[in-house]
Amino acid sequence: MNEPAAAPEEPGQSLAARLALQHRLGGLAPPILTALLAFLMGGLIVLATGHNPITTYRGIWDGTGLGWLYHIPWDTRAESLAALNLQQTLIWTTTLTLTGLAVAFAFRCGLFNIGGQGQYLVGLIVANWIGVSMAGLAGPAHIALAIVLATLAGAAWAGIAGLLKAMVGAHEVITTIMLNWIAIYFGAYVFGQGGPLQGPVASNPISGDVVQSVRLPVFWGDPVLQGLHVGIFIALGALVVFYIVINRTTLGYEVRTVGFNPDAAAYGGISVKRNYFLAMAISGSFAGLAGGIDMLGWQYRFGTLDVYSSSVGFLGIAVALLGRNTAVGTGIAALVFGALFYGTTHGIDPNVFKPELAGNLTSMVQGLVVLFVGADVLILYVWGLRRKKLRMPRLGGRGV
Repeated sequence: MNEPAAAPEEPGQSLAARLALQHRLGGLAPPILTALLAFLMGGLIVLATGHNPITTYRGIWDGTGLGWLYHIPWDTRAESLAALNLQQTLIWTTTLTLTGLAVAFAFRCGLFNIGGQGQYLVGLIVANWIGVSMAGLAGPAHIALAIVLATLAGAAWAGIAGLLKAMVGAHEVITTIMLNWIAIYFGAYVFGQGGPLQGPVASNPISGDVVQSVRLPVFWGDPVLQGLHVGIFIALGALVVFYIVINRTTLGYEVRTVGFNPDAAAYGGISVKRNYFLAMAISGSFAGLAGGIDMLGWQYRFGTLDVYSSSVGFLGIAVALLGRNTAVGTGIAALVFGALFYGTTHGIDPNVFKPELAGNLTSMVQGLVVLFVGADVLILYVWGLRRKKLRMPRLGGRGV
């Protein structure tokens, strides 16, 4: 008697496909657990320093201004400390949303854009150049020109890495790191002593101030105290654009297909090289836009020391990973990290925890988020190996 035919084996899935499936099935659970674990580990480190983690996190929360939403509902008084802190938190959220999208879009194409910092800097440099040198332009036209050119500068800078990846197979991690340092040294030169963008004071390695007419309007708060500018609406619009492009366009379909399996995409007639270049260029445009908005929205000037100390492009990596490279997730993760960054460095009460020490919590939590997300991928890989190992005796006993 013939034995019944065995059920056919399910086709093997790539690691990226299994990871995407887990994210869809897990919903909000994976990023929430990742954030909770990161904050728990950060609390243990705070405890090890002799401070109370609950009191510290409460102080950080108060410093973010998020409590304004329920303590002082819809009170637009700029003199309110909670409102002022919330305005600053949302300014940082604006920047991190865009630098997070700069990483997330490339990830969807299977690329790791670690060059968001360099792309951010070139956008900022171009915006400063336009904002200082073209004082005769009308306000709206001046703002539009600076924003567009900053966005294009970021796209061109990232496009170099995409082009090298497409043409000669150069790994984007290596090329974007190199481009980061080129942008940093270039920024230090143009803003430094004798540099082409150095300000009127010859002894200061700082750029000139962008003219008043090119600065982004403040719609909530006191402009003197740096209220919330309209750049946040640009960032929200970028989230919508990201979602539409990835999920509702042919380009987004091709980008996602290449990200899952470039060989299968090429077999299906999709140009892998073209999508590598476009994905990196679009990613860089988000980071360049972030630099332009920061220059016109609240920085107004930049110096050599600022070039070396800036790290918002790198923080965008943690934002994208925590947000699972989705539009909604990246926006929420940007708010979390924006609140954490401002709450630890500026908003926290010095009597609760010294700001110079609390600021390190942002870096620690950022690193822990990357670590736990990386562990997520490793667990999936190990789990796949375990399933294959358990399946091997069963396959061997069939007498194939």
